[in-house]
Amino acid sequence: MTRLPSPTGEEIIKALSKIGFQPVSQRGSHVKLRHVDGRTTIVPIHKGESIGKGLTAKILRDVDISKEEFLLLLSQ
Repeated sequence: MTRLPSPTGEEIIKALSKIGFQPVSQRGSHVKLRHVDGRTTIVPIHKGESIGKGLTAKILRDVDISKEEFLLLLSQ
């Protein structure tokens, strides 16, 4: 089983945009991403801070991708 990294919000948004997620709105430091098939998630962007493993796992559940898929997106 692979361990989840602690990426920044910007890194998560960049990775998810590679599979079709687009920012649709922003409220303060939270960006809402939506896919054309209806999946949505909210990613916080706080300068210089990484996202914890728990919230990263929640985002992955929201967008319905596996940890392995996410790691591949981060490394591309």
